[in-house]
Amino acid sequence: MAEIAQSNSQSSGYGLRSGILSPMETLAQSVSTIAPTTTPAATIPLVCALAGNGTWLAYVLASLAILLVAVCIGRFARYSSSPGSLYTYVSMILPPWCGAIAAWSLLLAYIATGSSVIGGFYHFAILLSHDVLRSPTSAALLAIGVAVVSICIAWRDVKISARLMLWIEAASILVILTVIVLVLVRRGFHLDWDQLHLKGMTGSGLRLGLVLALFSFVGFESATTLGAEARNPLKTIPRAVIQSALIAGAFFVVCSYTEVLGFHVVGQDLGSSPAPMHVVAQVGGVPVLGLLIDIGALVSMFAGTLACITAAARVLMLMAHNGLAPDALRITHARNETPGRAVVATGILAALPVAILAARGSSGLDVYGWLGSLATYGFIVAYALVCMALPRYLRNHGAFRAGSQIIPWLAFTAMLLALVGNLYPVPEGPYGKLPYIYLAYLILGMLWYFARTRKNKLAGAS
Repeated sequence: MAEIAQSNSQSSGYGLRSGILSPMETLAQSVSTIAPTTTPAATIPLVCALAGNGTWLAYVLASLAILLVAVCIGRFARYSSSPGSLYTYVSMILPPWCGAIAAWSLLLAYIATGSSVIGGFYHFAILLSHDVLRSPTSAALLAIGVAVVSICIAWRDVKISARLMLWIEAASILVILTVIVLVLVRRGFHLDWDQLHLKGMTGSGLRLGLVLALFSFVGFESATTLGAEARNPLKTIPRAVIQSALIAGAFFVVCSYTEVLGFHVVGQDLGSSPAPMHVVAQVGGVPVLGLLIDIGALVSMFAGTLACITAAARVLMLMAHNGLAPDALRITHARNETPGRAVVATGILAALPVAILAARGSSGLDVYGWLGSLATYGFIVAYALVCMALPRYLRNHGAFRAGSQIIPWLAFTAMLLALVGNLYPVPEGPYGKLPYIYLAYLILGMLWYFARTRKNKLAGAS
């Protein structure tokens, strides 16, 4: 059965360049969508504001939940590969309307994540322009600029974009790990008992912090969107999914522990710090690396934008092939062998809300938080549907064994609890509106789906 699935997946390349990406370049897609450099600089402080000394625990639990989902996705990816990633997995097993929900959710998730990291990009760009150039910079122009550059690279060559993302993230992570090691060495590797005893942590704080910690991982599965372009996809893609979850989990747990430790040393509040890695770098005795980390976060945000547009374009292209999006978006560029029209469409959709919010004076971190939280709804729903579909999928491929339902249902339960944690208690301010925005978007997508389905049935009957 695996051989059949592989031949089927490779025989339909959708006009994309087949087998162009190495295992490392495939892994780079997932790692860059996660944008791991942004978590120590922007997300961990938000988690700490809620979970306090339980920040490391929130990331341990989030890592375990994501690893369960990664195992489920990896099992799918061992038998099937296509540009539609999770959408394809769901549509093969569950009713067609569930596949449509997964498709629209995943498309929103990648586009909103792209918007989120564009917001983070202009936040760090403005910080650096004040610190280095001493001159003001237009946030809206920065948002448009990074989107245009990302569109051009994603349109031109997927191999160029994969290599660029790989080197950007590797360099950024190396600088952060250097600071982390220096902090631990200067502390003499003494344990921080306030953290280990979870001093001052509350259950509700841990729950809300866990939800935010999950956002650090979203997009770890995006290597599955390269099913038509990865070399030996039925092996490299499952490995990339599992490896990205493991690498990100270990990195985030170590960073969260060390950041809280560093702020304990200087007696400051991590949850309210505008530049946390500057403080951690000072504790490590290398303040100059704080500036380098901000630069690394900036370029990591760019890599994340590029990765999200790359993934979203391939999902949108396959949706067009399956009648869920306009037919014009299914066309690939004859020379570049990339989904050019879908790349432009997803890039514009990612940049437009950020440019509007920036022009209205919203800070980059606010945009990062708002649109990142919106993306989380789409990812959680898509992950939950994949976990639900896996047991039957394994039966169809003769791979179902006793206990095969345990991991999928544990992963499904984890995603369900994460969704409830996002919805209750109702968040305050703009965050409270996000569930309604997601629901309205999903209703519009499903109306389009039912309208196209009805039209096709009438055309078939005539």
